[in-house]
Amino acid sequence: MTDTLRTEVTAESLPASPRTLWRQIEPTALGAGSILLLLIVWEALPHLVTLSAGTKMFFATPSRVGATLWGMMVSGTLWAPLGVSASAFAIGLLIAIAVGLPLGVLLGRSAALNAMFDPFITAFNATPRLVFLPLLLLWLGLGLWSKVAVVFIGALFPILINTHEGVRNADRVLINVVRSFGATEWGIARLVVVPNALPYIVVGLRLAIGRAVLGVVVAEFFGSENGLGVVMVRAASRFQVDVVFAGLIVFAALSLLMTGLVKLLEDRLSRWRPEHVSAL
Repeated sequence: MTDTLRTEVTAESLPASPRTLWRQIEPTALGAGSILLLLIVWEALPHLVTLSAGTKMFFATPSRVGATLWGMMVSGTLWAPLGVSASAFAIGLLIAIAVGLPLGVLLGRSAALNAMFDPFITAFNATPRLVFLPLLLLWLGLGLWSKVAVVFIGALFPILINTHEGVRNADRVLINVVRSFGATEWGIARLVVVPNALPYIVVGLRLAIGRAVLGVVVAEFFGSENGLGVVMVRAASRFQVDVVFAGLIVFAALSLLMTGLVKLLEDRLSRWRPEHVSAL
């Protein structure tokens, strides 16, 4: 008996296993490793495979793309168009969040409102976003706000629909318990509904980020006077493949950065959940 207690105390007093640290950094390490492997294969491809003359002309290695991107950053030709695209992305996404989150909670909590708005949401969500672009260009012109509108339309529905589903799947027992203590509808939403719907909301935000970036690119490809997408279109017309890839990398980096921030926010707001507590 004494030996058993001594063994338990000794095990508890030992420092955490190195595997715990690896478990924490494993997703980041695997993701970075896969990206590095892709870049290595991409860089080595012209040396491993015989490319035709036409393919070589329009093929850019990562080193060439990186040099082009660095040159755009140093010369300042990247920052102005990136600022325009980032502004449209940020404004459209923020408006979509400000509209989609409360509307999703309202529709999830009210059967009457859900019945009223569901046909419109289903119809607009099923309609390709590109269909709205000509009308938005006619109404709002070629400036910033037409791009903001395209981003808003693309990002709204993932947030709205996922928030609605998360609210509808909230624990009814917890809702009844909180209501029995005299909580108002606002209290129920704040204490039970929104925290339980948080995983759905985060998924909606991650989808919305991708749709928002896509909205910026589409708007700038087909109807805009400035922005990073316009730079890519002009570079493609001049067969500057390295500039096109540089713009693509910037858009991908923007998506990864925003998705990572959403993941950090989810981890911070979900510490109370049992699976997070048990993992500590």
